[in-house]
This record gives sequence, C-alpha cells and structure tokens, in this order.
Amino acid sequence: MKIICCVATGAILFAGNTYAQSSVTLYGIIDEGINYNSNMNGGRVFATQSGVMQGSRWGLRGLEDLGGGFSTFFDLENGFDASTGKLGQGGLLFGRQASVGLNSPYGTLSLGRQYASAMDFVGAMAVSNQWAGNINAHPADVDNLNDTFRINNDVKFKSISYGGFSFGGDYSLGGVAGATSRNQAWSLGAGYTMGPLQVGAGYLNVRNPNISLFGNATSGTASAAVANTTYPIFSGFTSARTYQVVTTGVAYKLGAATLGATYANVAFKELGDSASGPNPSGYKGSVHFNSAEASLRYQINPALLVGLAYNYTNSSSVSSATGINNGATYQQGMAGIDYLLSKRTDVYLLGAYQKASGTDSRNRPAIASINNQSSPSSSDRQAVIRIGMRHKF
Repeated sequence: MKIICCVATGAILFAGNTYAQSSVTLYGIIDEGINYNSNMNGGRVFATQSGVMQGSRWGLRGLEDLGGGFSTFFDLENGFDASTGKLGQGGLLFGRQASVGLNSPYGTLSLGRQYASAMDFVGAMAVSNQWAGNINAHPADVDNLNDTFRINNDVKFKSISYGGFSFGGDYSLGGVAGATSRNQAWSLGAGYTMGPLQVGAGYLNVRNPNISLFGNATSGTASAAVANTTYPIFSGFTSARTYQVVTTGVAYKLGAATLGATYANVAFKELGDSASGPNPSGYKGSVHFNSAEASLRYQINPALLVGLAYNYTNSSSVSSATGINNGATYQQGMAGIDYLLSKRTDVYLLGAYQKASGTDSRNRPAIASINNQSSPSSSDRQAVIRIGMRHKF
C-alpha cells in the first residue's frame, strides 16, 4: 500500500510539473459596427459589418517549454462574421491561421497556413493595420499589406532581433506532381527598429496566384475558370502566371506624433495563362501597380488617438485584345479616431474616400471600389463612414 501511495504521489507531482511548463490560451476579438456607404452599386447603404478595425476571431494558442531556450507552439485561429455568426475566409474552420512550430534561441520555425514573411516586416507600418481598419487598405489590398491573403502549405522562419535587426522568409510548396513550381509561393523580409525609427522591406513571389493565393480561402478546390476576386481593380488580371510584390515602409515617432510611409510595386506577370485564370480582355505581357501611402498618427492622450493618411495607386498600361489599356489611378483619403474605454474595449470612427480614373482591369472606365465592401461604386467615387466597437478577450 505504501508503494502504491508513493507511486501515485510521484505521478501527481510529475503531472503538475508538466502542466506548469505548458499552456493553452483562448483569445479573440469581436469587432462590430455600422457603415454608411455613399454608393454601393448605385445606391446609398446603411448596414452593420463585422471585422473592420480588426477581423472578428477566436483562437487557441499553445506553448510548451522544452528547456534550453527551446519551446514548441501551435496557433489555431478562426475568423467569423459577428453580424451573422457565419464562418469567415470562405468557410474554413481555421481560415485565419493554423500553424505549429518551434521557438529557439535563433528564431522561430513554423509550418501551416500563415502570413507571408514580406508582410510581417512592412504591414505594421500601413495604417490599415493600425488605426484605419481594412476599409482603408490600399485599393483591393492589391499589395497584400493588409494580409487579406494567407499562404497555404507554408514553411516559415523568423529570426530573433540582432541589435534591432531581424529577418525572415517562407516557402509554400505547390504540391503539384511533376510541376514543382506550380502554385508555389515564397517571400523574404527584413526590418530594423531602434528608438523612434522603424523600417522594413519585403519581397513576395506567387505562381498561379488566382488559384494558390486569391482562391485559397475555400474548403473546396479553387478553379482557374473564374476570377477568385471580385474587385475590378485587378480581377481582370487573374490569368497572370506570377504575382510579385516589392514593398518597403518607414515610421518615425516624434513625441506624441508618428509619421509613416509605405511603398509597393506590384506586378501581374505573364498574363494570358489559361491554366491560372480567365482572360476575357485578352491581356498579354505584364502590368504593374505602384502604391504609395503617407500617414500621420497623433496620440492625444493614452486613451485617444487620431490619424490621417493618403494613398495613391496607379496601374501601368497593358496590351489587350482590343488595343492598349492605359491603366487606372486610385486616390484615397483616410481618417480615424479611436478611444479606449478600457484595456480591452474601444470605440472608433473611420472614414474612407476614393476617387478612380482611367481604365480598370476589366478594360472599362475605372470605378471606385473601397476595400471590404460587398459591391463597388457605380461611379468613379465612393465614401464609407464607419462607427464601431472592438472588444478583445
């Protein structure tokens, strides 16, 4: 009996030590509010919308200490629509993130559905990821700085900070037998933070993006027969064999104010690949987008901040079946106020105004199309005003 008691006591103590070295955390965000849209497919609209300042989500994050500076972790993150209760990201259970990995004294190695390394080092300087919400992402988030598109089947590494400098990279396996480069994606990024200064740069390269990137938020199989984006800004370019983003950003803090800027060059290369996507306008060659943002954020007090920003996005000319498409220009003004009611809850007011000109990817007169709206404008102008509340748990 004494032996049994000793064994049982030892097992309990051992289990206690094991649980003390590992943890699982439930976390989440609920973001809900009311939007006014000045022109949604020809009419004014008042509607509730979920997940604007940040996407509504819940997740499980686990960590186990292995000793010697090593630990394992997992992150499962679900996106949902608080207005209706439906799943986000095309109905995927963990469509926002699903990864497992290893932390080490040198950095973090992870595998699964993840964000591109290039955006890790620049996205934080875009106002859509700070105070402006995803309605103020650059048109159609064409540069992916708002992380609209995740990377499937991804192997990713991010270094520790070396005197303020860090770097990372990721590679997504295409998984197509006999065609190792099909559907693959890879990116590199680096950043430096020291005192009030933050700078970053990144490069992203995706093959067959209409299927592997724009169409990967689905529980089924993405089809090359349809454009897997509805935004007129680039929906006509989904026959590109390669999607490429070169981006950089900088932020500098001056007392209560933070000045920021981002720039991205986006290329849709080798247009006309029917195995990637449809090409109704008969495009060939490549088309480039240049997108620049300048911003000012001011922290009035610990609970209240205001922000202003401007974005200019322009696409190059491209050859089509009916001649030369000379491209489109999108100008967008952004403003926001955010007030903290507590450490976990805030209320905010956002505004976005977009003006379009030229010829868009559909080879038609460009129309305004603010990000994360269910329909574009019927004209060259569109405005959205949003009042919302965000709670974190």
